[in-house]
This record gives sequence, structure tokens and C-alpha cells, in this order.
Amino acid sequence: MKLFKYLGKYWYAIVAALILLGIQARSDLTLPSITSDIVDVGIQQGGLEQVAPDSIRESTLSAIELFMTDEEKDTIKDNYKKTTEKVDGKEVAVYELHLQKGMTKEKLSKIFELPMTMLATSQTKDAKEASASKEILDTYQKMGTDGKKAQELGSEAKELGEQAKTAGADAQTAAAAGDMATAQSKGAEAQELGEQAQAKGNEAQTLADQIQKTNDEMPAKVAAARKEMTDSLGDMGTDSMKTVGIQLTLAEYKALDKDTKQIQTDYMIKKGAEMLKLTLISAVAAILVGLIAALVSSAVGRNLRLGQFDQILKFSNSEMEKFSPASLITRSTNDIQQIQMGLVMTIRMVLYAPILGFGGVYEVYKTGTGMGWIVGLAVAMVLALVLTLLAFTMPKFKSLQKLVDRVNLVSREIITGLPVIRAFSREKYEEKRFDGANTDLMKTQLFVNRAMSIMMPIMMLLMNGISVLIVWIGGHNMEAGQLQVGDMMAFITYTMQIVMAFMMLSMVSIILPRANVSANRVDEVLKTKPTITDPKDPQDDHDFEGKVTFEGVTFRYPDADEDVLHHINFTAKPGETTALIGSTGSGKSTVVNLIPRLFDVTTGRITIDGVDIRQMSLHKLHELIGFVPQKGVLFSGDITSNIKFGNVDGISDEQMKKAAEIAQAEEFIESNEDGYDRAISQGGTNVSGGQKQRLSIARALAKDPKILIFDDSLSALDNKTDVALRRALAENVKEITQIIVAQKISTILHADNIIVLNEGRIVAQGTHEELMATSPVYQEIASSQLSNAELGLEAE
Repeated sequence: MKLFKYLGKYWYAIVAALILLGIQARSDLTLPSITSDIVDVGIQQGGLEQVAPDSIRESTLSAIELFMTDEEKDTIKDNYKKTTEKVDGKEVAVYELHLQKGMTKEKLSKIFELPMTMLATSQTKDAKEASASKEILDTYQKMGTDGKKAQELGSEAKELGEQAKTAGADAQTAAAAGDMATAQSKGAEAQELGEQAQAKGNEAQTLADQIQKTNDEMPAKVAAARKEMTDSLGDMGTDSMKTVGIQLTLAEYKALDKDTKQIQTDYMIKKGAEMLKLTLISAVAAILVGLIAALVSSAVGRNLRLGQFDQILKFSNSEMEKFSPASLITRSTNDIQQIQMGLVMTIRMVLYAPILGFGGVYEVYKTGTGMGWIVGLAVAMVLALVLTLLAFTMPKFKSLQKLVDRVNLVSREIITGLPVIRAFSREKYEEKRFDGANTDLMKTQLFVNRAMSIMMPIMMLLMNGISVLIVWIGGHNMEAGQLQVGDMMAFITYTMQIVMAFMMLSMVSIILPRANVSANRVDEVLKTKPTITDPKDPQDDHDFEGKVTFEGVTFRYPDADEDVLHHINFTAKPGETTALIGSTGSGKSTVVNLIPRLFDVTTGRITIDGVDIRQMSLHKLHELIGFVPQKGVLFSGDITSNIKFGNVDGISDEQMKKAAEIAQAEEFIESNEDGYDRAISQGGTNVSGGQKQRLSIARALAKDPKILIFDDSLSALDNKTDVALRRALAENVKEITQIIVAQKISTILHADNIIVLNEGRIVAQGTHEELMATSPVYQEIASSQLSNAELGLEAE
């Protein structure tokens, strides 16, 4: 799109805008994850982010360690130190967290999650996945019971052994004393006690061996149970284990009399502060991007207006006819305004939407919810809608600016031609003509606006439908334990951000096509090469006197089929007056328009003091010429600014007043109390036609030209003013070349050379007397304007 090429000059601003938009997008995309954390962690998990407890009772830790591997137990042992705390007035053995170098709470949490889940599920009755965990717990409990029983049996065996030893000693004492009956009785008792002690010992040893065997088998059973638990939890196992672990840690904190409410409050304040910070960053970035967009678009608009204005000033009449003033005005105002709006939208939305959209897709991918297909469906539907609307509206956008041109053209014609319209009672006709152009524009705008107005309700329907779909699918996933509430909320937000990104692009699609059409129209003006330009090596270093020579000049208007001037040859000398006269359409104005190069000759050449005017710079050429057009044109300001228009700084007040005196304008200027400071409205509408023409003549004289051209500009003057003006010119302007186009012979009776034109050809030239004697065409013109007495003929 040609619209974007205007941004190349401001690449540094675009880079800055992209950086700020990246910051804004990052802030906006982080907010949903914080919202998810507030719901999942702050509300559901009581503000605990990690499973690993800061403090845990020895009994609880021992129970959890039953489901750990030996390596995990060693890691826990390295990072927890045993201490005691008072709980409900009792001393309780507690392990405090002391992270070793290289270890993080996140890593410890991963170690705790599965054992904590297995411990929790082992205490439930109906959970399917509790069987293996419960079996391990029961086995450890049985090992404890058996171990205690073996210890008791060992104690009993030891006691019986001591009793047997005592009875044996008593039997030996009785035998030594000759009490054989007592010795025999004690011996039997000692033997019985020994057998009982041996039986108890054997039973204790059997239990010990069984316990050892079971203990050796436990690592494999624990590993199998861990695998079974992991498999049973499926893809969302990590989240489920974390949730169970958090709840167990919270229960442990409550058992240790920790303030869990304060933990939750601190977390919510922390996350709230993060959200506030990100919101402020996003707002500041958005404001700065808006500022950059405004500055860049304003600068582009200023440069385009300036460039287009400079280009228009270089246009010859042929380029002006190609575009028309109404179209050039539209291109300099409305079109550039459309470009500015398009650039603002480009910087603020076109650049931002892809960043937000792709960032949202990445965040959705990170959530791992398995609902990414919903985003794809939403994007596809939005794109289908936008492309369909653009296909219908793009042709209308292209014709819209042309219709604006048409309305401007008709409006301009009606406003400038209002006196003529009223004089011929054509108000109704012109109203119908304007209404036709206005209605065409209205119908096109209505079509475009109606088509685009459909977009918003359909977009809202899509967004709400996608939200319902996400809630429906997400609800089933939550029921299956595969999704948390906060994750679903974040997914909805990310999806809406992605859809909003495409909505922004769709909104921009309303403006960008029209802006691009406007860019093409402005570019058309800027790329149009003027047919009349300065030469590469201008021959301006001459002391010009103002001798104008036409040498075999032929001229044809652009796109015309035939020449309007044929082999024009004449010379206008300094100090002399050269006049052009002929019937309407004979080419008089065309001849003088060739001198300032409003058009260039087709063949032949025009020289000033022997230098082809095409070899002179336009500035130098125009500096030599004082041109008074057929229709006097004045500019808004005052009389002083209009007379000094040719050289504001170079024309003194004395020169200005002298020019006004020669142009016979001094009288009406001084008759007003403001004098030369009298305000002139746009186009000189607050002065009469004769006053306007005299000020135009004064403007041409004030610049002290070498060549003075009057393009039928004396016809608006009454005879008295005309005579006074010609007398003043003869007395005060003697060394310059005067070229006068006239309809009235009385204006040029005393010209040094009168050129008679007919159908673009010179049919005669000479003084008045010579032409009266030799030129039938001149005689016919003279006889239609002058009396017999003025013609020097006797009345019959």
C-alpha cells in the first residue's frame, strides 16, 4: 500500500512505537495470567504458590517420606533442619526450610507433590487410585506393628532366659547342699523357661526377618505405586497433585497455628500491586504511542500539503486542466486528512493488532488447555467476515473520493457563478445538479456505512458465542479435573484479546482502503512531471532589455487535434507598444500566454534579447515580466500587500504609490480613510471590477518589469480612465516593452505596431494608419467600433 511508504522517513518513530506497543501488549497479555493466579492461587489455594512448606511437623514429614524415593529423602534431609515449636502449649518437633545453594522452592515442591497426593489419597476410602497408596501405608503400619511385637517377644525371651538362668543357679545350689528333690525341681523349671525363651526368640527373629524382607521390597512397591498414581491422574496430573499438596500444606500450617488468612491477604495485595503496575505501564505506553502517531501523521500531512502545493505551483495550465482546481483542493485537504487518519490507525492498531494477536496465541498455547482449536475457529470466522465485507466495499471506496471531487466541483461552480445563476433564474436547475452530486455521494457512503455497520453486531455475536463455547468445553474439562477455574478465565480473556486484535484490523479495514485511495490520488499529483520546467543550465546572466521576438511559433493545446496558432512572427521592442487585435477566438490571449510560459510553443521559439525563453529559469523569466490578466485577481489582505505582491521586500512605499498613480488607482485608494491599509477580501469581492483591474495594473507596474503585458485588461476601464492610464504609461513607462491585447481599437490607436490576428494567423501588422490602408480585417473591426469622423471619413 502506498500509504505505508510515507512512514519510511520516520522509521525511528516507528521503531519506538513498536517497542512501546510490545511493552503495552506484554502488559495486557500478562494481566489475564495474574487474574488466573488470583483465582487459582489467591482464592482456591489460600495464597500459597508452592507446595513445599516452610515448616512441617516431624510426624507429617515422616508420613510423606513413606512415598518418596531414597534420593528425594536425602534432598529433603539436606534442606530441612529439625527444631522444636510450641503448639497448644506443647513442644512439637518441627522441620524448618533452609534452602541449600542451587536448590529452589519450586524444585522441592516437585518432590513433595506426588508423595503428598499419595498420602492424601491413601486416607480416602472410595478413590480408585488410593489402592496402591493405601497398601503401602498399611504395609508400613503392619511393619511397625510387627516390629513392636518382635521387640516385645525379644524382651519376653530375655526375661524368660534370665528366669531360666536363676532357676538353674538355684538347682546347682540345692544339689550342692544335698537337697536333690529341690535341685531336680529347679532344674526342670530352668529347662522349661529356657525352652520358652528360645521359642519367644525364634518368633521374634521370624518377625524381624519378615520385616526386613518387606522393607527390602518397599522401594519397588513405592515406585510402582508412584507410577500407578501418575498414570491415573493423566495429562493434568501436575495441576491436580499441586492442588492436593497445597491443601495439605495449608492444613499443616493451621496445625502449627500459622495465620493462613494473612498469607492469603499478602498474596492478594502482591498480585493486585502487580496488576496496577502493569495497567499503568500499559496506559503510559498507549499514551506515548498515541503521541507518536499524532506527531508522525501531522508531520506527514504537513509535508504532503507542502509538497503538493509546491508541485501545483510548478504546474502549467495543461496540468491544471488535467486535475481541475476542485480536485486539487480535495487532494490537498480531504485526501491528506484521510491519509493522516490512516497513518494514526496504522501506528496505533495495524502494528499493535499482530503483536497482541500472536502474543495471545502464544499465551493460549502455554496454558495447555487443549482448547486451541476454538481460537483457530474464531480467527477463521473473523477473517471470513472481514474479507467478505472488503470484497463488497472496496470498489465503493475507490469511487468515494471521486464523488467528493464532484460535489466540490459543483459547489465551487455554483458559488463562484451565483450572480449569473440568479440573473438567468437557474436556481432550481443548479439545486437539482447539486442534489444529484450530493445524492450520489450519500448513496455510496450509505452503502459503505451499512455494510460496515453489520460488522460490529456480527463480531459481538462471534465473541459471545466463542465465550459460551469455551465455558461449555472448559466446564467438562474442569469436571474431569483437567482444568482450573482461573485457567479457564485466562483462556477466555486471551481468546477475546485475539479476537479483539482481528476486530481492530477489521475496524482499520474501513479506513485504510479509503486512505490508500487518497494516498494514490496525492501520489498522482506528486509524481506528475510538469511539462514546463527550468533548463539544466539556465542562461540568466544577461543584461536583459526586454526585446521579445516570436520566430515561426506554432502552438497546439494538449490533446487537441489541430494547431491554434500558425507561424507567428513578430518583434516587440523596448520603448514601443505592440498591440494584438482580432476577433474572438483568434488566439490573442494564447500568444501572450506563451511569453511567461504558461504554455510552451509546439514549434518555433520565443526569445527575449535573443535568448530562448526555454533556456531561462522560470524565476528569471517571470522577474522580467509584469502580467495583467483578463480577469483581475486580488488576494485577501490589504491594498499594500496586493500591490507589493511581486516583491514584498523589494518594492518601496514610494514605488507602490507611483504605480498606483500611473494605474489611476490613487484617487479611489485615498478616498477611503484606511488608504493603502484598506482590507481586500478573498478575490477582491469588496471592490468594483474597474478598481480591481487598476490594482492589478498597479501590481504589475510596481515590480518595475522589462516587459509589460496587458491581456485585454483595459476593457474593464471606462474611456476616461483608459485615456488617462495610456497617457500616464506613455509619460512614465518609456523604456519597457508593452504588449497589449485589446478588443477596442481606441485603446491601441497610438501603438507602434498593431498585429491583426485571424484564426490563429497574423494577417497584417503595422500602425493604425497603415492597417487602415492595407488590411480589410482591421478595417472591418475599425468600422464596427469607430465613427466616420474617427476613421477620418466624410459623412455621406
